[in-house]
Amino acid sequence: MPNATARVFVRLLPWTSADGNPCFLAGDGTGYVSRVADRVEEEQLSSADDLLDEARRMLAGRAWTPGELHLLAVELTASLADVRRIAESRGERLTALDHDTPDDPDDAGGDGPRLPAEAFG
Repeated sequence: MPNATARVFVRLLPWTSADGNPCFLAGDGTGYVSRVADRVEEEQLSSADDLLDEARRMLAGRAWTPGELHLLAVELTASLADVRRIAESRGERLTALDHDTPDDPDDAGGDGPRLPAEAFG
């Protein structure tokens, strides 16, 4: 019999369906799919850092072709979409946690919000 006091959260996942629709996960945030989503988010954030460094180098050199600039814009746009999705997902989870914590900070039982899946452990 499932635990009646278990919390269920809905999480926006860092990928979309084949037809481009958002994917969501309902659960306690500790399962396999949550851990995979955490790893995907970390990879997306790392890729965004690398792309940002490359963009800074390229723009500082002031010797780009229109094609290179176009490719940079395409890659930055895709990366920004990923980072925005991660921020939206994490913001929603923080809001859910905030609504689930006691009003008395001494009863919160922790060091503040933790992200991503370990926040639900």
